[in-house]
Amino acid sequence: MDLERLAVPLGEVLEERFGPGVRVRGLSRGGGGASRVTCGFEAVAADGAVAPLILRLGTPGASASIPLVREAALMRAGARAGVPGPEVLAADGADGPLGVEFVVMERIVGETIPRRILRDPALADVLPRLAARCGEILAAVQRVPAGDVPGLDGGDQLDAWQGILAALPEPYPALEFALRWLGRNRPPARPPVVVHGDFRNGNLIVGPDGVRAVLDWELAHLGDPLEDLGWLCVRAWRFGSEAPVGGFGGYDDLVSGYERAGGGPVDRDALRWWEMFGTARWGILCAVQAERHRSGAERSVELAALGRRVAENERDLLRMLPGA
Repeated sequence: MDLERLAVPLGEVLEERFGPGVRVRGLSRGGGGASRVTCGFEAVAADGAVAPLILRLGTPGASASIPLVREAALMRAGARAGVPGPEVLAADGADGPLGVEFVVMERIVGETIPRRILRDPALADVLPRLAARCGEILAAVQRVPAGDVPGLDGGDQLDAWQGILAALPEPYPALEFALRWLGRNRPPARPPVVVHGDFRNGNLIVGPDGVRAVLDWELAHLGDPLEDLGWLCVRAWRFGSEAPVGGFGGYDDLVSGYERAGGGPVDRDALRWWEMFGTARWGILCAVQAERHRSGAERSVELAALGRRVAENERDLLRMLPGA
């Protein structure tokens, strides 16, 4: 993607916030992000004031992601509900001024790399509080009125991911077996709420004061209140730690924080079911991302590497099954 051609129209977009004559400086692509392009840059106003910002751009082939305009609306609605996050300055679709869907937001300082979050001495004091804080934030996510973000997908998540798995060109017997077990043992359905869809260690900006921002709402949808809690507990997001919640905390802390902040009562068996579902979902997502590379839709070493993670999730699922 040619970022240089975006500098002038991006500056024009930012004039409403920073005034005429604002310049875009240092626009460059950062690492990470399998389905979005993330770029850092500075907006330099005519009076010399500098604002560090983030530009996110859509990519071809990322059909599972919601439009960036809707993601921006979710971030704004989340902020109103008490979810920490960056201020959104501008957003538009592919027919807008940049010729590609985009969102511009403030840059928040902090750590996002999970292994550093878990091992940085500067964050050691805050780690014991993160699981409870995540529970509080997830209760806030669920306070977002669905009417504030029209167009979010709903429906049965298990059925949806069974369909996604069935559409892949390669068979994945362990994932298929796990999905059948989940179908036979699902907990009672609860009224749907706004679900972040990818709330985990790696999509949080963390500082010595705690969680400063929740990022990447691109998989948001309407779903079960326990879906996000179970996803946060998936083994892949522990990054080598034994602590089940994001590698930094325990189930009790997560649940108590969630319930204390107004989330409904948590059935532990149902939470376990959603953790298993999340493990299966991540395995399927890894396979989908690898297929984007294999099909030629988007050549990427990162996408190819995700294909190797499928087996890890299959192993985790088989170990989680009763009697394993």
